[in-house]
Amino acid sequence: MLAYSTYSEAGGVGKTTTAANLAVAHARAGLKPLVVPLDPQDGDLSRLFDIDDQRTEAVDNIVRHMIRRPKGNFDDLIRTVDAVDIIPEHNMLSDLAEYLQREKDQAEAMGEAFGMHAQLLRVLREAGVPDEYDVLICDPPATEGPHLYNAIHATRSLVIPVEPTAKGRAAVEGLESLVTGLENQLDVKVGVLGALPIGFKDTRDQRKILDGITYPVPEIIGERASLMEGCWMQQCSAFTYVREHRNRYRDYELETLAQFDKIARHLENEVGIEAPNPPKPGDLDHEVITV
Repeated sequence: MLAYSTYSEAGGVGKTTTAANLAVAHARAGLKPLVVPLDPQDGDLSRLFDIDDQRTEAVDNIVRHMIRRPKGNFDDLIRTVDAVDIIPEHNMLSDLAEYLQREKDQAEAMGEAFGMHAQLLRVLREAGVPDEYDVLICDPPATEGPHLYNAIHATRSLVIPVEPTAKGRAAVEGLESLVTGLENQLDVKVGVLGALPIGFKDTRDQRKILDGITYPVPEIIGERASLMEGCWMQQCSAFTYVREHRNRYRDYELETLAQFDKIARHLENEVGIEAPNPPKPGDLDHEVITV
């Protein structure tokens, strides 16, 4: 199974839209992806895919499963959009650290072990996710804490959206230290599958910044603010937005869709997965056949 978390210390670089569009790109190729977003903020992946209607209700959710208090089966949490299975975010994520610490204290009082940062991995394994799915994508918030630590513990790999600015470069350089720190803290090996520069305008300074990125760069995505804002307005992926909400196709947007397809193939190749039905990159008429 291909498993990764989309993460960047810098906010507003397209982390969530990257996770969403890569998930759809994997599904377009006939793979079965599961997305587990863990961001407690309202502007999250569940909002993007328009499945956040129960986030404030007293319903079963991923946090209850992580603290061993589920109200139902894991499969009942799943919502499906564009052939992508998603675990919707819930407001209980805002207090995840408190819930995990309370469960840890209770477990230790009973002489039991409880790894606060390994609970998402436990839940996914007990639900049979590694056998059921081809791809696992986690979308944690940009701040350090149990959301990020659980995501990385579950996936062990990162895909890093990068803003090609001095600020973005500093974030990438800082991420190397962060990865090392996470490896030491979680006692797991963390790999970086790729860095994705987003908002590239081909200036001299930006080219210099890209030259300094030491991670694999499968594609460089240009400035696509209008496309991504449209996705948020219509609450859908870029593929759905261009196909259903544009009155005409724009070449640069089709190019961006093709790039998401190519990035998905790169990530799959990194772990030896061969998609059964890969589309021609950017082909919106491609029929999705899931094997």
